[in-house]
This record gives sequence, structure tokens and C-alpha cells, in this order.
Amino acid sequence: MLDKQGVLEAILFSAPEPMPVEKIREAMELDETEFASLLKQYEASLDNAGRGVMLRTVAEGLQLVTRSEAHEVIRRINAPKQYRLSRPTLEVLAIIAYKQPATRAEIEDVRGVKCERSLMTLLDRGLIREVGRKETVGRPILYGTTDTFLAHFNLRNLSELPSPNSFGL
Repeated sequence: MLDKQGVLEAILFSAPEPMPVEKIREAMELDETEFASLLKQYEASLDNAGRGVMLRTVAEGLQLVTRSEAHEVIRRINAPKQYRLSRPTLEVLAIIAYKQPATRAEIEDVRGVKCERSLMTLLDRGLIREVGRKETVGRPILYGTTDTFLAHFNLRNLSELPSPNSFGL
């Protein structure tokens, strides 16, 4: 029979993406105090045992991730598919992150050049998604960032983005 930490670990291990805290708490039928205590105990057990995983808060959810100390060994075994985003694609991503939701025309207005290819790359990588349609002529697609974007840049939420003022904008 699993204890509460075991159940929590199984939930987090089986989740393909960050699991919302409230969803876990409700599934485990725990009140907020009990759940906060369980999380603290579980996190401490991971730290104290020298385990290869740790608990990370991403996009308002929890996720088990490997420790950075194991990165080199994991890289050798998994050899992850490397991809680099071009400077124009990163510019498009930054515009979407700061101005979301944003249409293609709004992004192109900021950049001064077409961005269709960059949008397709970002959609393929799962860093952005279609979040709706703008209530205007032609009903253009609105784009926003995803939880994959938050995880990729190690952000809990969009409020952790650096201030645009810090870039001199």
C-alpha cells in the first residue's frame, strides 16, 4: 500500500506536463494545509536522499524534473534533439510573450517584416498556440505562449518575464 508521498510521486511521475496543484490536491482528497505539509515533506525527502529528481513549480503546476547534476549523463544517453531558434523567431516569440494575445499583423507591425515562417516554427515546437480569434474584420488568429514556453524558459508564470524596461525599450 502506498503512503501519501508515494501517491503524490506516482501522480507527478505519470504526468506528461506540469500538473495543476489544485487538481492533485482534489484527487488526493486533502485540504490545503495537509497538502502543503505533504509537499514540504516530499520535497525534503527528495533533497535529503540525494535523489536524481526534484520537484519544480512550472506554469502554476508541479512537475518532477531531473537534477542539473545528472545533465551530462542523461545527455549522453538520450542525446536530445537539438534545435536552435533563429533571431527572427526569438523576436516573434518575445513579441507574443509580452503582448499576448497578438495577431500576425500586430507582430509584423512591430517587426516591420513578415513572420509567417517564425510563427509556424514556434507552433511546431509547441512554444505558442492559437488562443482565439480577434473580433475584427477577417477575424485573425490570436497567438499566445504555452506551458511548454514557460517550462523551456524555466518560468512559473508570465509575471516572471523580465521587464521590457530592462532592455531599454
